[in-house]
Amino acid sequence: MTFLVALVVQLLHLLLMLAAAPLAVGLGNRVAARLAGRPGPRLLQPWRDLRKLAGKQAVFAESASGLFEAAPAAAFAATVLAAALVPSFALGMAGGPLADLLVVAGLLMLSRSVLALAAMETGTAVGGLGASRSMAVAAFTEPALLLAILPLALLVGTTNLDVMAGVLREGAVGLRVPLVLAVSSVAVVAVARLRGGPASAAVPFGEAATAGDALAEEYSGRHLGLLHWAAALRRLVWLSLIADLAVPFGLVDATGSPLWWPVGVVVWALKIGALTVALALWEAGRAARPGRLAEAFGLALLLALLAAIFLYASQGLA
Repeated sequence: MTFLVALVVQLLHLLLMLAAAPLAVGLGNRVAARLAGRPGPRLLQPWRDLRKLAGKQAVFAESASGLFEAAPAAAFAATVLAAALVPSFALGMAGGPLADLLVVAGLLMLSRSVLALAAMETGTAVGGLGASRSMAVAAFTEPALLLAILPLALLVGTTNLDVMAGVLREGAVGLRVPLVLAVSSVAVVAVARLRGGPASAAVPFGEAATAGDALAEEYSGRHLGLLHWAAALRRLVWLSLIADLAVPFGLVDATGSPLWWPVGVVVWALKIGALTVALALWEAGRAARPGRLAEAFGLALLLALLAAIFLYASQGLA
């Protein structure tokens, strides 16, 4: 009976993530437009765009292979699996034992690698540029994220995100310097990966924007819609990851009373909304003076390294 309840919560969580991902993009677009002095699109505009793309016919180049056609579905599936493992409003879901930070990072990397291979397969200059930029960003992202996971795992005793969020929610670790530095490192990686979003329209040829746009340049119709949906879902996964580690409060137990589920959903929605607005404000402030992604990932590596050093030093002095 307990497993069935956890499975129901898992399905509700996945449906919530799939439905809320375009809404989070719509909120970011609207906030970015307001900051620029424009009315901006409606919150449901991303869903309208996805519906229009789903009804359009997909067109492929004559030289495109089966890999190119299957890449959007494979990338979307990998992103959905990652979204299923990152808790939103509840802990202890059916997929909780598999919710490992390394697995989530691997699934996101798999999604990006499939799209990069498909972009190179087209043989166009734009596709090759997008693939090279995407892999260059990944070369900075993965070491920083893995190094940030190390002190978190040593503090909590596991790399399982479900257990980690539960321990942080209960305050068992406390507010320690290594924890703050490690969570800050993950947040810097997430914010840097989310660059090129709604508020970065003033810098259309930025590194992150060029990589993301060029990977989808050769697609149309429902395949392009899948890529847009996957990008929105990937954005929500990063925001949920920050919420689980930085502000884990409000997460309910999946096997507890169902009456608490709506409370958890509301708290999660408020956290994602606040993070989306904060990200739009940050991007708007950075639009006038865009920085380099390498600098952001260097900062993330430095924070993660300092977290590991402080953790080892504190354990050595204890």
